[in-house]
Amino acid sequence: MPRSPKSPQPLLSAIAPESDAAIPMSLVEDVPPGIHAGTSGWAYPAWKPAFYPAGLPAKRFLGHYSSQLNSVEVNYTFRALPTASTLAGWVAATPQSFRFSFKAPQRITHFSRLRDCHESVGRLVDVLEPVRAAGKLGPLLFQLPPNLKTDPVLLADFLSAPAFAGPAPPMVAFEFRHESWFGEETYAVLRLHNAALCIAGSDDLQTPEVQCARTHACYRLRRTSGYSESEIAEFAEKFTALAADREVFVYFKHEDEPTGALNAVAFLNACAARAGKQ
Repeated sequence: MPRSPKSPQPLLSAIAPESDAAIPMSLVEDVPPGIHAGTSGWAYPAWKPAFYPAGLPAKRFLGHYSSQLNSVEVNYTFRALPTASTLAGWVAATPQSFRFSFKAPQRITHFSRLRDCHESVGRLVDVLEPVRAAGKLGPLLFQLPPNLKTDPVLLADFLSAPAFAGPAPPMVAFEFRHESWFGEETYAVLRLHNAALCIAGSDDLQTPEVQCARTHACYRLRRTSGYSESEIAEFAEKFTALAADREVFVYFKHEDEPTGALNAVAFLNACAARAGKQ
């Protein structure tokens, strides 16, 4: 599997400021439509004071997060489905333009390994209906285990689930972590069902950059050291162009340090700056 190049120094703004006043301000309201960016989760007290103000209580984290970033990848759903009241609280805490992406339950991806999952997929989609009804639902991410090898027939059967059909099906993305999936047979199945190949880059591997969905694209930028200012500028140029004809979802890696969150703020600010020059 192709490996990522050695990373340059991350953005200097990832260094924790000495006071709340030094927290970078996001231009999220000026970001072009179709560009959604954030991190995997938001409940990280260690992000104080570089991203969250030092005195901010945990119950207000999501409100502050959504004032700086316009999307989040929810990993909570990998292990348990949220209650209706939890979802209602998340929806109420975020602005109308905010989008929630959800990682699919491990019961589907790791235990059943996509086999005989139509009922489980229906349950997931039903549970997330309040988010869809609020206009805040991003892609459902199916992250497959590294030892699950390619099976286009299985993938096609999985994507034929009734929950993925209808006039307004949910956006879907697949993160394959075995290199055998990266081929035209897989891409053809994804294209047929308007499912995105989640393009994931980490310290060790890089998914081929192939766009399979007509309506959306999904990126997971997972390098531990973060990304430099020049790399952020390149992302802004590339993803702004891609967002001309689809929604683009970009998620930076979460860590104890707020590097990913600050990279995401810098990325959205770069996108907003590009839009202002056009």
